[in-house]
Amino acid sequence: MTDRPVVKRTARAILLAGGIEPEMILIKRTKPGEAPYWITPGGGVEPEDASVVAALHREVDEELGATITDVVPAFVDTVEHSALPPEGAAGARHGVKVQHFFVCRLLTMDLDRRHGPEVDEPCGEYEVVRIPFTRKGIASVEMVPPSLRAYLDANVEGVLALLADDLA
Repeated sequence: MTDRPVVKRTARAILLAGGIEPEMILIKRTKPGEAPYWITPGGGVEPEDASVVAALHREVDEELGATITDVVPAFVDTVEHSALPPEGAAGARHGVKVQHFFVCRLLTMDLDRRHGPEVDEPCGEYEVVRIPFTRKGIASVEMVPPSLRAYLDANVEGVLALLADDLA
């Protein structure tokens, strides 16, 4: 048993598009009264998701109207987190949120197919953006979590190697 129970899990895409000079697909989040920040597509693993990877596919479809391929685990981040209790239960649950980041390739994207809470009931703006998948591109945005930004900055070549044709 762990001292810090996992109270939430997320699946997030380090989503790359293009070949020789790939771009990374991000979502620029702008909330009223706050500075913008950039996040990778993805979100919470729901009880009906068959797996973390299934949650990733569902979230990418909801947020981008996209399909992905070549899904490879790349990075895991663990942060302190308080979760609301299940409906009818009392008290918040305190523990950690485990964020699973997968490097993957964009297969198709149709922003008109987006659906889900971010589209139906947005809190601020969700703008889909592309940045060069380079150290300079990564440094050009306030990507969160900061641990992901640091990981990508230190591992651009390694992340690309996870999608190499000869990896399998």
